[in-house]
Amino acid sequence: MSEGSQITVPPSFVAVHSDARGRLTSPAMEVASRYELCEDLAQHLTEHCRGVHVEVGADTEEVLARCLRGLMQADAGVSGDEATWVVTRLAELLNWPHPGLTPASGG
Repeated sequence: MSEGSQITVPPSFVAVHSDARGRLTSPAMEVASRYELCEDLAQHLTEHCRGVHVEVGADTEEVLARCLRGLMQADAGVSGDEATWVVTRLAELLNWPHPGLTPASGG
């Protein structure tokens, strides 16, 4: 998915914008643009969520659930599937457990 773009969109995000047969439902450049937005959003939310967890004492599941509820609002600027992807990516960045993440193997 390059079409002139240097952004590598991960398969997990491509799946958000693909149909049941794995075909993109939007132009590749639009998917790359949406990926950039969602990745930036996840990166931006890391410090805020870490702060809520530490300062307020909310457990990690609750912090992620709050983020998801906020991102699911109509005016959030992301689709429901994108919101789920952002929260899963956020958990990955924070190294917090999340049902969408597979546990790291080895040790």
